[in-house]
Amino acid sequence: MGEERFGEFVLVRRHGDGGHVAELVLDRPKAMNAVSTEMARSIAAACAALGEDREVRVVVVTSTHERAFCVGADLKERNSFSDAELVRQRPLARGAYTGVLELPTPTIAAVHGFALGGGFELALACDVIVADRTAVVGLPEVSVGVIPGGGGTQLLPRRVGAARAAELIFTARRVEAAEARELGLVDVLAEEGRDREEALAMAARIAGNSPVGLRAAKRALRLGQGLDLRAGLEVEDAAWRSVAFSGDRAEGVAAFNEKRKPQWPGE
Repeated sequence: MGEERFGEFVLVRRHGDGGHVAELVLDRPKAMNAVSTEMARSIAAACAALGEDREVRVVVVTSTHERAFCVGADLKERNSFSDAELVRQRPLARGAYTGVLELPTPTIAAVHGFALGGGFELALACDVIVADRTAVVGLPEVSVGVIPGGGGTQLLPRRVGAARAAELIFTARRVEAAEARELGLVDVLAEEGRDREEALAMAARIAGNSPVGLRAAKRALRLGQGLDLRAGLEVEDAAWRSVAFSGDRAEGVAAFNEKRKPQWPGE
């Protein structure tokens, strides 16, 4: 298992044979992983590197803090900004959230404790959210005079519908794990302390599948969101055509017929 650090606050670990599972670790424990300008830049840089690495099949986003996944933007830093500095910082902040959102591989968030504001938006940018029973999630931005600006107003209604998203964003309320699972704010509810373990186990299962197929399936899922059915099926057909003549498809069919584990060429 290899490790690579991106700045002071982000660590990438590689798991399994071939390092096909990458763990993107939020590692600013003294601030409960509050996203400063430097941390945002590091998240974006780590995501750019992972997106270009063809050996990576799945990314799992985790936290080193015992009581928090991420508490959102660093409001202490924000409080010191002039208006001009806030404007300059905005593209860097957006880069962290879009970096996770635009990863071409499946992504899983492993959430425990607080995942609030931008912290929950980092999780929402992932494809699947695994949370343990200590998780508390929410988008409280209107309570401090802003709005969810890391994708929350767009990603949350895609998960739970417009009215439910409006209620959660307008009230700024925090939602504990059991209700979060019931509402669809998280996808898998793990026992306390087992969110990372379960997310990595899911990632290992996903990583056994075709890397070409995984990227194409994610592309079809993402591009098809919000389209009518006919347009969505055209997106799906284009994704199918991109894999139909790949080495992975040939190997997958051969391995199935020969009753053996595939050795994916990844192309």
